[in-house]
Amino acid sequence: MDRRTLIKTLIAGVGASALPLAPLVWAQESELSSGVNGKPFSYAWLKGYARELAGHPYISHEGELPQSLKQLSWDDYQAIGFQEDHALWADSDTAFQVQLFHLGLYFQSPVQIHEVVDGKATMLRYNPDFFDYQGEQPLGDLPGNLGYAGFRLHYQTNFSLDLAAFLGASYFRAVGAEMQYGMSARGLAIDTAIDGDEEFPRFSAFWLEKPKPGSHVMRVWALLDSPSTTGAYAFVLDPGRNMVMDVDVALYPRQEINRAGIAPLTSMYQVGENNRRMGYDWRPEIHDSDGLAMLSGSGEWLWRPLENPAHLRFNSFSDNNPQGFGLLQRDRNFDHYQDDGVFYDRRPSVWVQPKGEWGKGSIDLVEIPTVDETFDNIVAFWHPEEPLKPGQEYLYAYRLHWGERAPVRPQELATVQATRTGLGGVVGQKREYFSWRFAVDFAGGMLEMLGDDAEVEAVISASRGEVEITSARPLSAINGYRAMFDLVPGESEEPIDIRLYLRLGDEPLTETWVYQYSPPPVSERKLY
Repeated sequence: MDRRTLIKTLIAGVGASALPLAPLVWAQESELSSGVNGKPFSYAWLKGYARELAGHPYISHEGELPQSLKQLSWDDYQAIGFQEDHALWADSDTAFQVQLFHLGLYFQSPVQIHEVVDGKATMLRYNPDFFDYQGEQPLGDLPGNLGYAGFRLHYQTNFSLDLAAFLGASYFRAVGAEMQYGMSARGLAIDTAIDGDEEFPRFSAFWLEKPKPGSHVMRVWALLDSPSTTGAYAFVLDPGRNMVMDVDVALYPRQEINRAGIAPLTSMYQVGENNRRMGYDWRPEIHDSDGLAMLSGSGEWLWRPLENPAHLRFNSFSDNNPQGFGLLQRDRNFDHYQDDGVFYDRRPSVWVQPKGEWGKGSIDLVEIPTVDETFDNIVAFWHPEEPLKPGQEYLYAYRLHWGERAPVRPQELATVQATRTGLGGVVGQKREYFSWRFAVDFAGGMLEMLGDDAEVEAVISASRGEVEITSARPLSAINGYRAMFDLVPGESEEPIDIRLYLRLGDEPLTETWVYQYSPPPVSERKLY
């Protein structure tokens, strides 16, 4: 399983931690498949432990590995493969199997993994016989309490392919029916896109419950630890056309957290229809996701196309009790990507469905400049309005949907199908000033029912500048409509926020398209 360059760099550089091993790890002489003689375990116990741990200073165990693992080259680390016949539960009649990731290279913080059987947990001790190693550098004798880097889940429909994986900091990802990895989720984000260093909490221990025969769900618990907080996490994974994950979170801050990111999503956008700043590749589009979808607490549907900006960009969408948000890959047309190796047209979308009331806050979007597809440069999360205070318990619950289509989408409203931009003006006429053209395509909803004489209007607003040459006309190729307009930005280079939707009379026909346009420097505004 490949990780993005960004994630690898962050894992290697941040002072992530594991727990002090003495109070947590139940060091037993069990083999990988053993579930006997374990210690009682429950989510209530885990929350109590996380709360207690928050009252103690943070201890980092980054790099507490034998030197041979620290010095592994990329090729030597890739040469370590888990033997499938040693997968956890491979010799049982459960619907799931578990394979383990070896420590080394970028993954230098030991993670303790436990098996839970009938409410009792047993640590999975490190065993070198579980791995094939074809590298050139000897690993030497490694201790039984070494731990692992993470794990991946396999399902009975195809045990040879990953269903989900938890690896690095608090990152995890999953697949839908397409069985194609793409973007990732995280347990928690702290201080993303502010001055200073971002903090990357990590899952320092996992508990995996052995499913009962006939059960088609998998339960996983995790302990989160970082300088700012501890946390207890409970996951319930339900495979299907969409992988559904129910997530329960209990956070216990060690110190005040002013910028917490709940249910953070991480993706990649290099080049697409609306942004060709890094469009040097032979493939027309390169991205895991093409937009941020939001369903506000008031019921408004918003669509924000993603970009690869020239400079770090931060957008915040204030809300109260959001109904959902997600990074989606709406464009599923192979011809738009032409990638027959990593198949961007099959990348899963991820939708976050909050449970209960999350109160006031904002859905925040961070877009980071990137020069290629190895860098995860898109982050989206819920940011609570009030800081998280030490000594308090903060509970969040939500459902993640991984797959081709978000389970919740506008029913009566048309959705954005594509966003294209380019130089404005009238073809055949000399341009006297700089403007930027936007073409936004909508389809679905009631657009398919409109007659030829329907007076559809494009409702456009911009935070500054002048909007001109507006139109909204049928687009038979998608059985929808295309809205077009030019934006004259003026002399300033400050970003401009734009909103657009289509209406018939007073009735909205589409979701609201929102965009942030950053005009180029005046000296670079060519009129051709």
